[in-house]
Amino acid sequence: MPTEAKRATVAALREELARSSTYIVSEYRGLKVSEIAEIRRTLRKQDVTYRVVKNRLMRIAATESKVDALSPLLTGPSAIAFGTDEVLTAKAVLDAVRPYKIVKVTGAVVGGRALDADGVQKLASLPPRDVLLAQLAGAFSAPATQVAGLLAANLRSLASLLAQVQERKAQTGA
Repeated sequence: MPTEAKRATVAALREELARSSTYIVSEYRGLKVSEIAEIRRTLRKQDVTYRVVKNRLMRIAATESKVDALSPLLTGPSAIAFGTDEVLTAKAVLDAVRPYKIVKVTGAVVGGRALDADGVQKLASLPPRDVLLAQLAGAFSAPATQVAGLLAANLRSLASLLAQVQERKAQTGA
C-alpha cells in the first residue's frame, strides 16, 4: 500500500509534468548535495526546475500524465529538468551540468517524443524559437518580394514604353 508521502510526491510530479513540455533526464551519480543544489539554483534562474526523482514514482506519474516516452529513460539515479522551451531548456541544462563531468545527460522527451543524449546536444545547438520563426518568415517572404519586384519591373517597362511613344507622337506632331 503506497504511503501518503509517496502519493503526494506522485501528485507533485504529475503537476510538474503538466506545467512543462520538455523533460531532460540526467544521471547524477557521484554528485554532492551541495552540487545538486548549485545546479538547481543555476537552472532556476532560467525558469527550469531540476528534481532528483525516484524512478518508480516518476514512472507512475508519467504514465498517469500520458508521457510514456519518459519511462525508458529512467534508469539508475535520475534527475529531471522540467522546462517549457525546448531549446532554452536543453542549453540551460547542458551549461549547468558542464562543470560536473560526472553528470551524464541520458535523454529527453520533447513534444511527446524521446531523444537520446546526442539529440539533446543537437537540440541545444539550435537557435531559439523566435530566431527560427524569423528565418522561416524571411524564407517565405523572399519569393513574394521577388515576384513583386518582377511585376513592378514589367509595369516600369510598360510606363517607359508609353512615355517613349508619347514623345515620338509629340515630335512627329501627330
